[in-house]
Amino acid sequence: IADIDAPELNPPRCEAERIKGEISRRRLLELLNAGPLSLVAGVRDEDRYGRKLRTVTRQDRSIGETLIGEGLAHRWGGPRQSWCG
Repeated sequence: IADIDAPELNPPRCEAERIKGEISRRRLLELLNAGPLSLVAGVRDEDRYGRKLRTVTRQDRSIGETLIGEGLAHRWGGPRQSWCG
């Protein structure tokens, strides 16, 4: 998802990141399965691993913004924030 930085699961840097990553993944699945959504291309088309980056929206609201608001992701850009404390 283009507009967020989520906790890593493979591999996590610490136990706190693993736990937050599992919660974030479950919540993301709930949000994705809640109904129709749109994928919007942005400035960054791919990440450094070649994965396509898109902002995921439903009714003009970013799923990433929902995760950020719930403390399950950080906003993409700027200095990277640690999930380990």
